[in-house]
Amino acid sequence: MTEVKGRTAFITGGANGIGLGIARSLARAGVRLALVDRDTEGLARAKAELQAITQVETYTLDVRDRESYAVTADAAEKALGPVSLLFNNAGVIVAEAAAKLNYELWDFSIGINLNGVINGVQTFLPRMIERGLGGHIVNTASGAGLVTGGSGVLYHTAKFAVVGMSEALRNELAPTGISVSVLCPGPVATHIVHRSMEGAPKGAVQLSESTEKRRAERREVLNQALQNGRSIDEVGAMVLQADQLYIHTDRVVEEPLKARTRALLEAMDALPG
Repeated sequence: MTEVKGRTAFITGGANGIGLGIARSLARAGVRLALVDRDTEGLARAKAELQAITQVETYTLDVRDRESYAVTADAAEKALGPVSLLFNNAGVIVAEAAAKLNYELWDFSIGINLNGVINGVQTFLPRMIERGLGGHIVNTASGAGLVTGGSGVLYHTAKFAVVGMSEALRNELAPTGISVSVLCPGPVATHIVHRSMEGAPKGAVQLSESTEKRRAERREVLNQALQNGRSIDEVGAMVLQADQLYIHTDRVVEEPLKARTRALLEAMDALPG
């Protein structure tokens, strides 16, 4: 990543998980931090931990709320200076079966996982370009943004879009001195599964007691799988050190990605002429 010391970073989903890991890494590198999240208590814990290292301001924000996003951005820049490092990291995972989806779940998942990224870019990018100070944008997608698997259509849809958005932005913004990366983590030891369920629309899917029990058991299996993944601090260090477009945390999707690429190219080989 470009020289970061003395810059200001704005990190969504900064109270926990990968966002907190990124914040820790940046704090040690001398970056001022604006941490935003819906988890007010988590923000307080993060600030208590990091304020001894660097200047930290925290803001309770739902990244779907564009008006509040703009107000929060203004407050952060007034307190910490111009934001030139943007981390669109807030995310949720609702791995609901396609047959059980409804508009409420689509709006919840796409609103945070995709529109939250759009709101971050649209809020800060014009300011960054106008100032001409360069900078870096990191959008958190997922290995589920590169290949499909067991993460559910809601999650795959948003994360594929974040990958494509990041690829296009990097190409277009290169002349401005603003670099763009997309973080595509595999398993990371976070509690995103449980926090996502706490924030999901209540009663959006009506299930029998036995079915709900099975779903809870599957969520716990997924949560336990994540706990065996990279630590949030390892991921934070990877993000700080990276300047490339794609930031991977492991090789979990390597073989499925090769298979997907082969299938795309083989479909072209089947064209006449």
